[in-house]
Amino acid sequence: MVRLLKSALVTIIGLHALFYAVQNIANLEAAHGALLYVLGGADHEVYAASAFPQSSNPALAWAALLVVLAGEFAVAYFGIRGGWDLFRARSGPTEEFHAAKRNGIVAAGVALLVWFGFFMSFGAAFFQMWQTQVGAGSMEGAFMYAMASAVTMLFVCLTDD
Repeated sequence: MVRLLKSALVTIIGLHALFYAVQNIANLEAAHGALLYVLGGADHEVYAASAFPQSSNPALAWAALLVVLAGEFAVAYFGIRGGWDLFRARSGPTEEFHAAKRNGIVAAGVALLVWFGFFMSFGAAFFQMWQTQVGAGSMEGAFMYAMASAVTMLFVCLTDD
């Protein structure tokens, strides 16, 4: 049963990222606008000055969106594949099941890079997106997904099979 839970949780990491990626593509102009808004430092009233450069360059926002989408699709691929790998190895010996964890661990690790690294470190800390309603919502969502990915990674890696 624990092996099935691990497979399901890793698959959910992948599906979660896939849903975000597809929603971002379905709302491409809005996603670009949100990144442009954050990168440009719009509506910062709490910390009006920034120690770091801000930019209202649309090309930079498109580049950032491409990074986000690439990260989300990578998490989706490794998560869904990792869940399948774990499901296939569920009845095998411990060594085989442990080896099948690789893609799931990659999915959770890339999820941490995207949501903790990109959204929370660069978006929230560097660009101070926490100051706006748009940015705060993105930051809160990123925190929830990063933590769910981290907890899943710990459960998959640290519990006996």
